[in-house]
Amino acid sequence: MSVTAIPTLASQHDHEGAPRTTSSATPSATKALQILEAFLGAGPKLGVSEIARTAGLPKSTAFRLLRHLEQSGYVERTGRHYVLGRRLFELGNAVQICRPQGIRETAMPHLAELYVATGKTVHLAILEGTDIVILEKITGRGGIQPDTYVGGRAPAACSALGKAILSFSDRNHIAAVLESGLVRRTRHSHGDPAKFLAELRRANSERIAFDREEAQVGIVCAGVPIMIEGRAIAAVSVSGSAAGFNAASITRHLRRAAAAISDEVVSSAA
Repeated sequence: MSVTAIPTLASQHDHEGAPRTTSSATPSATKALQILEAFLGAGPKLGVSEIARTAGLPKSTAFRLLRHLEQSGYVERTGRHYVLGRRLFELGNAVQICRPQGIRETAMPHLAELYVATGKTVHLAILEGTDIVILEKITGRGGIQPDTYVGGRAPAACSALGKAILSFSDRNHIAAVLESGLVRRTRHSHGDPAKFLAELRRANSERIAFDREEAQVGIVCAGVPIMIEGRAIAAVSVSGSAAGFNAASITRHLRRAAAAISDEVVSSAA
């Protein structure tokens, strides 16, 4: 596939997802999910007022639903604050991509080998909307560490993982990223759509994408898509400090790991 001019979409894409509603007609289940989503990117501990404000709910409603969520193990209380409960950890790991024969388990031995071969941080991620979601991360000690975590999100446009997947995505996916705006996390992040598209074309041709301090100053990253029948289902990357990042050696190891994961995914589905 070659990335060419991107057509205008009929509908607007929102990076943050559909807007929340505070209508009294909103189902309680939806309100409870809004409360849980308030913890995304907001820190591990939140008070009732902050949860209510972020979820767009009256404080009394938030307090009532938090009580039910606490009783079910989905949140836990620490003093006057709440944290996500361990029950969510169980549910999260029951997601198909995390189950036996899921891509995370399939990829894990190859990610470990990649870490041993490079000595640098290794990530596995998928594309969701205009973001990547980190499925797995292996990291060591010392040096600058990527500010990422399993389950975390990041704008696809300024990550090697996202660009690797987008370079083999259809035009609608790429258009959505452009229409949501090219998020600039550092002074090195792309802001020019034409240059961004040129980089996707290069990543498509070379089957490798790079993030040169675009997501975090001091960190560079290389990402390779995991391909199934010409489609990128995920990507694997190696990240490290800008000094001493041997792109040629890392590229070789990355391509080998991505190909091995792809082969194993195909074999397990046969």
